[in-house]
Amino acid sequence: MPARKPTRGRDKPSARLMLAQELGRLRHEAGWSLRRLADKLGWDHTHLYKLEKGEGLGGPDVIAALDSAYGTTPHLMMLWELARDDAAREKYRGYLRLEARARTIHQYAVGVVPRLLQTEEYARELLRMAHPREADLEARVRARLARQLVLTAENPTDFRAVLDEAVLRRPLADRGAWRRQLGHLAEMAARTNVTLHVLPFSAGLHGLTHTEMAMLWLPAGRTAVYTDSGCSGELIREQREIERLRTVYDRVRDLAMPPPATLAFLERLRADVRCAGPV
Repeated sequence: MPARKPTRGRDKPSARLMLAQELGRLRHEAGWSLRRLADKLGWDHTHLYKLEKGEGLGGPDVIAALDSAYGTTPHLMMLWELARDDAAREKYRGYLRLEARARTIHQYAVGVVPRLLQTEEYARELLRMAHPREADLEARVRARLARQLVLTAENPTDFRAVLDEAVLRRPLADRGAWRRQLGHLAEMAARTNVTLHVLPFSAGLHGLTHTEMAMLWLPAGRTAVYTDSGCSGELIREQREIERLRTVYDRVRDLAMPPPATLAFLERLRADVRCAGPV
């Protein structure tokens, strides 16, 4: 039999497919039917079938049970974690494709400046912290800055963002870079297609306290929402859930400062940074 050629590029199987194939291989080697496996684990056999077909990832509990049944711990769990990460990246890539086409974007930012409003210095520092071991930092920075062109194009995207006060209370280590970021926010807010609100700490708890959210209005009247809890992201297209999140967003926006007060708040922050010492 000729040696198997290594997979590469587009021929390389996804982590989800590798997990599904491994689940099928281990069960067949054990000589178990799906129903027998289901009886051993206490899980529904249709759920296990979907895992072997790559139609779902399942949760860590079922994967841990499968690892235990086959005596492969932590092999399947490692594959599952890779597949989960791949799925999260694909959802985010799907969001980026929609963002580039959106006519209107409404966003709520929990802890960092929205990506479309970051300066190069801010983006570089944030990406360096998030990906400390990756060598393509500058490529990531360039890609992020390129995305911002949707706000300054000839027919720009209409963008509205509610910034939790925490976003503006977490500065960069370099005071000069932080002042420039605050100034950039004020400059962008002066554009006719950009509206900013600050949600003060005094607003208290609300429906998006721990959730970053972006709502996109697309051509042909379609709408999508991307939510990010910090641990995972979700691209939502189901209309009922979109309507619920739109109502929650509107209520959060109603708690926020109006645009003129937001600009005044940004200017006060810039003045405080300037008074803190030389930059």
